[in-house]
Amino acid sequence: MAIVNHHSPLFTLTHSSDSAYPNSSKPFTVHCKKKPDSPAPFEESKSGFVDYDRGQHEVYTRVSGLRKSDIPKRYRLRVESDRFQKDWTVSRVVEKVLELNHWEDVEGVLNRWVGRFARKNFPFLIKELTQRGAIEHSVQVFNWMKNQKNYCARNDIYNMMIRLHARHNRTDKARGLFFEMQEWRCKPNGETYNALINAHGRTGQWRWAMNIFDDMLRAAIPPSRSTYNNLINACGSSGNWREALKVCKKMTENGVGPDLVTHNIVLSAYKSGAQYSKALSYFELMKGTHIRPDTTTHNIVIYCLVKLGQYDKAIGFFNSMREKRSECRPDIVTFTTIIHLYSASGQIENCKAVFSTILAEGLKPNIVSYNALLGAYASHGMSEEALSVFNEMKRNGFRPDIVSYTSLLNSYGRSQQPRKAREVFDLIKKNNLKPNLVSYSALIDAYGSCGLLAEAVEVFREMEQDGIQPNVVSICTLLAACGRSGQKVNIDAVLSAAEMRGIKLNTVAYNSAIGSYMNVGGYEKAIALYKSMKKQKVMPDSVTYTVLISNCYKLSRYGEAVAFLDEMIDLKVPLTKQGQVTEAESMFNKMKMSGCSPDVITYTAMVHAYNAAGDWEKACALFLEMETTDIQPDSVACSALMRAFNKGGQPSKVLVLAEFMREKEIPFSEAILFEMVSACSILRDWRTTIDLIKLMEPSLPVASIGLMNQLLHLLGKSGKIESMMKLFFKMVASGCEVNFNTYSILLKNLLAAGNWRKYIEVLQWMEDAGIKPSHGMFRDILSFAQKSGGMEYASIIQERVESLKRISGGGDFSRESVCHTPSTIAAEQ
Repeated sequence: MAIVNHHSPLFTLTHSSDSAYPNSSKPFTVHCKKKPDSPAPFEESKSGFVDYDRGQHEVYTRVSGLRKSDIPKRYRLRVESDRFQKDWTVSRVVEKVLELNHWEDVEGVLNRWVGRFARKNFPFLIKELTQRGAIEHSVQVFNWMKNQKNYCARNDIYNMMIRLHARHNRTDKARGLFFEMQEWRCKPNGETYNALINAHGRTGQWRWAMNIFDDMLRAAIPPSRSTYNNLINACGSSGNWREALKVCKKMTENGVGPDLVTHNIVLSAYKSGAQYSKALSYFELMKGTHIRPDTTTHNIVIYCLVKLGQYDKAIGFFNSMREKRSECRPDIVTFTTIIHLYSASGQIENCKAVFSTILAEGLKPNIVSYNALLGAYASHGMSEEALSVFNEMKRNGFRPDIVSYTSLLNSYGRSQQPRKAREVFDLIKKNNLKPNLVSYSALIDAYGSCGLLAEAVEVFREMEQDGIQPNVVSICTLLAACGRSGQKVNIDAVLSAAEMRGIKLNTVAYNSAIGSYMNVGGYEKAIALYKSMKKQKVMPDSVTYTVLISNCYKLSRYGEAVAFLDEMIDLKVPLTKQGQVTEAESMFNKMKMSGCSPDVITYTAMVHAYNAAGDWEKACALFLEMETTDIQPDSVACSALMRAFNKGGQPSKVLVLAEFMREKEIPFSEAILFEMVSACSILRDWRTTIDLIKLMEPSLPVASIGLMNQLLHLLGKSGKIESMMKLFFKMVASGCEVNFNTYSILLKNLLAAGNWRKYIEVLQWMEDAGIKPSHGMFRDILSFAQKSGGMEYASIIQERVESLKRISGGGDFSRESVCHTPSTIAAEQ
């Protein structure tokens, strides 16, 4: 039965079955008919297909190409008598090729096509094949084309093939085509280089992309905005955000302004490099431009806020996107990120609510969205809910991947169901998936959390038999299992196994082992392991000392607990991490109640803890308590309180505390002076800064370069250039260390003050000191000459800088009589 609309010849509605009933088993489709007037040979026409029963639709472009009547007469006569020759359109040839498997006779189909005698058909044939993404068929057709007598190498064909290889991450093949086209005397153009840079960028080979960009410049091909975007993406996708920023700066200097795509790529580079704070700062700068952010921009910002733990801001951002749907509508990536947010903050009910909102908004969840919800339930041991999501995923036509199975396995492990965790692990292999390191670690943890050490060790061996090398995470998991099982011998065995496999323990691994020894009563072995940790130069953290001090307190070893506190102060490790001050206070109060009076070291450790938590008021109250208990604070305790004041935005209290130290005759350490300089910088108290310099003069030879550089920066920022230079001369005369950063601070402030003569002189001093100036230092002074030097001095500055650059390549500077070395000037002072 056919229903034809005679008023519109463009469409025909057909039913493939003779029955007109809607429950027919065959689909009801809509086909687009060709227009009555035949289009020109290479005019593109749209064609569509709709299957209402399956909910599928497809729209594609058709090209007829040159047909039998369009080819030269000698070829028409040749094929007219051959009944095997087919006068197909280009689109029909593509369909015929795609119907074959890539190992079947593709050339047999192409050799029957009359249009092969018109080489103008070839670009359109490759274009349609590459748009379909059929790489194997495209390669075979391309190889067939090169064997045709009428084939001529063209840039556009090679560019399409390079882009196709780039989409499939076949970088070597794309590069091979680049060299091949030059052998065919086909000169690469800007589009070729863009495609090749993109190919290397997709695989993270940013150095190759940079080299290709240099080749492009040598070929005198001007890079476009797309070129720079591809190059920035190549650097950023591999996490090399610094190189990405350099390219972005070079892009602006060459007169190619960034667009929205550029900004999004730079933000993504910060995200890949885990520079979340820098990404947010860049977004603030971006808002000051005329470019309006899109959904991708907002998704990156929300992701960075989640990583920084700024959940309220991320939710506010998400809500603003929903309120302004017309401008920036949330997509599936946005909702998935919000699910991760609620999972990280422990709001599991909201995870399900967001997932339901995805469906209500008419968006289709993908495998990543399902895995996010599944992982949220798994992280809290909600195995029944995790299984429900897993089954729903399969019902909706998604094939669970290794992440899905690992999350479900983890949910059973965290809910103390190791047998079901093992069943899920076996399902991974049954479904032709390969367990990865995370899957094995999750199963080890499932057994270890229940104290089933033998089973956990067996999984560890099974992992090695499957060719997966264990890492430090696997060792940490096994050590934790040993601590729960209460078997001291196995801890030694795990540590020996790690050593035999060349696995270097990190701080977390040592913490697990020390904690496990403490749990089984192996205090002596825990202490020995702690000493080994320091010997291996692995830095202990707050967790290490918390475990040691806590167990020393339980065993009434108060003297040893205080000794560990002393070591913490020496290593500048805070007692606890932020958010754990309550436990520190509890331990501190128990020490006082048990008759073990805290000393200055204990009080100082608590001040460090309050400083880490940002609570300067409690730190100050504790410091005052020391006086009431007749405990004389030392310079370490004072520097800890000063740090708390500066961190809490109370710099004036730092200077008050310094006066207190003078009254009590407490010596000023370098840490004290550093905090005082920081306070003066915040308060812009230049007079006190000058007094500090006078106070430090006797100890300049032993002062750290970091402190001196901070003083130089403070004087320069205040505009006191003469004082800054005098301090520099005193540093040189006293033999104080001077490094590249020192000269960089001097040059930056001299240029800000417009003192270009002294700037060039300092550049000469750097060379005399054996420190090579950077290209940026030369570039800055040349830029100053062009913008601010004026016509009178621009040529002089240019001449001197060029002379410096030539001489810096080798040999000594030929200094003029007006120029002196810093040591000479210091002697004259």
